Amino acid sequence: MMDRFNRYFISFILYAVIGWCYEVFLEVVVYRWGFTNRGVLYGPYCPVYGVGAMLFLLTIYPRLKDRTLREKILAIPLVFLSCMVLATVLELATSYLLEFFTGSWPWQTYVDYRYNFEGRIALSPSVRFGLGGILFLYILQPLFDRIIDRLGPERSKKITVLAAVILIVDMICTFLL
Repeated sequence: MMDRFNRYFISFILYAVIGWCYEVFLEVVVYRWGFTNRGVLYGPYCPVYGVGAMLFLLTIYPRLKDRTLREKILAIPLVFLSCMVLATVLELATSYLLEFFTGSWPWQTYVDYRYNFEGRIALSPSVRFGLGGILFLYILQPLFDRIIDRLGPERSKKITVLAAVILIVDMICTFLL
């Protein structure tokens, strides 16, 4: 049971870091706004991406991972739509939570998109979440599974504890200080 928790927590952290890198890439390279920390915490991670990935891993990945290549390919449209809907609902809920706790949410620029709801969710990012979900579930997660398997239970536990301590300290510094 603990090994499973460690596996999920390490994946959570990896996806949170990848999400932060993606956000920074969009800001610096695509929109050319310059660098700012795109997360709500101090560290280089966006937990909402980790939570979204966990939703994908707990709801979609178990139905996908043991399928044949043909079945996986045929499932792409359904996986895309499922990831798109799950991530959009998560983003909407997160915007309300962040507004309640901090007074705002980092993606208020969604009002600039033609199809948006209260600047909280928008069609364009939702489509990118669907595409990102396919990338996560078809390419990254199988790779992460192999890497985590190679770490073994002891190293996985140490990495989980260290990452959890860093994340908790960051949350305390961000929300309580």
